[in-house]
Amino acid sequence: MRLTRFTDNSLRTLIYLALNLDKEITISEVSQRCEIPRNHLVKVVHALSRHSFILTTRGRAGGMRLKNSAGEIKVGDVVKKMEGSLEVIKCFTPRCPISSTCQLRNVLDEAMEAFLAVLDNYSIADITKKEEPLRELLGIVNFSNTG
Repeated sequence: MRLTRFTDNSLRTLIYLALNLDKEITISEVSQRCEIPRNHLVKVVHALSRHSFILTTRGRAGGMRLKNSAGEIKVGDVVKKMEGSLEVIKCFTPRCPISSTCQLRNVLDEAMEAFLAVLDNYSIADITKKEEPLRELLGIVNFSNTG
């Protein structure tokens, strides 16, 4: 299974937000720190908001933050919502001459279900457990540990 760049950017955005729970984060900040083109990120943020993964606030002091705790956001849910179609193979476009008896689609569907089941076992909190190295790589200053 290969995820789209859109889904990758969605996951990176959620990771960044999970590491910054103490403040609203701007699109510009995520774009710069996560190396996501701003125009693409605007679309990602809109989709994350529409699917209720994040809350957004407009205006000068606006920004975004996670809607729920990072532990409540399952990686599998993000992938399912951001990917749209998870169909591995299209047997009818164009029509395959052996589709009426071929079992390949069933095997691939089973593999996709297993892939998603593994992702459903992990939350954004699980993939941000190594918080300090992630913060360092993303240039996030942890004000609570300075001082």
